[in-house]
Amino acid sequence: MPKDARPPATGIAAPEAVDALLAASRALVGIAARSLADVDPDVTLPQYRALVVLAARGPQRVADISAELAVAPSTGTRMCDRLVRKGLLRRSRTAFDRRVVRLTLTTAGRRLVHEVMESRRALLTAVVAATADVWHPAVAPALRAFAAAAGEVPESEWWLGFPSADDEPEA
Repeated sequence: MPKDARPPATGIAAPEAVDALLAASRALVGIAARSLADVDPDVTLPQYRALVVLAARGPQRVADISAELAVAPSTGTRMCDRLVRKGLLRRSRTAFDRRVVRLTLTTAGRRLVHEVMESRRALLTAVVAATADVWHPAVAPALRAFAAAAGEVPESEWWLGFPSADDEPEA
């Protein structure tokens, strides 16, 4: 949102919304870390985020992943190198331009993302159940709009048939 944008005239005041989102984001980061640690404690949250980018957007160049994660290209390269060594990503050259190297999730990488998402879903389900009496019908659409404004791909658009690296023929 631009700096000069004004909050809507009705509804929650901007400072109150920001404070609530800060508290919720701390809780969500904790849930994300817990769900990842339960599945694979050797994968860091930034590494997992790179896997999520590939799951959501399909094969990418390291430069694309680095830009998405807002890290220096050298940091993105080191991160992806580690994920390749862990067997979660595979590099391949495109037939169209052999200079272009794309990263693709392996079957193990897809499985990890799926298992972490399922773990996170279970943890969030428990939190939502514990707070069910305060959920207003407008909360879910507001959170979806918030995620979209932040550039997140809706979960319903994930896994659009992107093959894993194990499914693709060698280039």
